[in-house]
Amino acid sequence: MEPAAAAPGTAATPAGGPRAATAALESARKLFAEHRNDEALAAIDAGLKATPNDLQLRFERGVVLADSGRTDDAIEVFEALTQEFPELPEPHNNLAALYAARGELDRARAALEDAVRALPSYSLANENLGDIHLRLAERAYQRAVQADAGNRAARGKLALARELISKVSPTGNRPAVAPAPAAPAVPASRPPRSP
Repeated sequence: MEPAAAAPGTAATPAGGPRAATAALESARKLFAEHRNDEALAAIDAGLKATPNDLQLRFERGVVLADSGRTDDAIEVFEALTQEFPELPEPHNNLAALYAARGELDRARAALEDAVRALPSYSLANENLGDIHLRLAERAYQRAVQADAGNRAARGKLALARELISKVSPTGNRPAVAPAPAAPAVPASRPPRSP
């Protein structure tokens, strides 16, 4: 089935302000749900012209870019958000999902640890961190077997790890992507956090 044609005016440049950002976000989400990613990006970009610092629009842009296979661009968006809003767990979580999809398990783990540090009760990030730890265990057991093919204990643990991974993460350990965060109650410009 072919996707429906673009609705008139869905990617028009908003006049500006919070209403424009909300309208652009609603339009983009509708288009994204209809798998019209290019049009969703156009709506987001139009909204960002009017409100360039809108957190939800920027986050949604990362989600649409990731879904469109533009992983490097999506990573750039989520990395920027994690730098500007380190207290928000969702950008860290989504960054981890992209790293994991590229097989960068150590970077994924670090991003998820940042998400959990930002919000210890964030269930999705904790679950994703568990998935990453399983993949890291699999990698370590695989290395042990490669180093010593006669290591039956490591071979057994590798088999168990792979069995568990296939049951809890049948899609190849792509951690779940978080929904857009609510706008934080912080000023638009604030001093950098000291380490």
